[in-house]
Amino acid sequence: MPAEDLVMVIDKPHFTVKLHQSLLEVDLKEGVRKELEDVVEANPILRGSIGFLFQNVVPLDVTLKDIESVEQNEKGQVKITIPHRKDITIPLEPNESKKLINKLNELIPIEKQKEMERILASEGAQREQALGRAEAIFAAEDVEKTR
Repeated sequence: MPAEDLVMVIDKPHFTVKLHQSLLEVDLKEGVRKELEDVVEANPILRGSIGFLFQNVVPLDVTLKDIESVEQNEKGQVKITIPHRKDITIPLEPNESKKLINKLNELIPIEKQKEMERILASEGAQREQALGRAEAIFAAEDVEKTR
């Protein structure tokens, strides 16, 4: 992720939370978890196939458009709900949690809207292509009829 899209960084002793315009990263700093994270991060095939298994051990990057909800739990930590994945809990201080939650709740709708626009544009392009193919077929049929 480019540094210029970085919105917020929360640095803790064992991990760093980086919020970008369209992505939330939780990077571990040391120990076995860090080594495991490095292996999963370095291998895209491994990350894509079994990365979700390590979600409770190694927090993977989460695109904001995929987040269903963000809330503060009873301990003041950030709880992130993602459909079809294990929820993520980020152990922050209550005041840090509030700041992160507020920023996430500001950015998530923007990213969901961008994704919806991308999907609609893609569907529109597909319709245009189908219409163009249909017009070409009709034009070819008209040429055949005039012969």
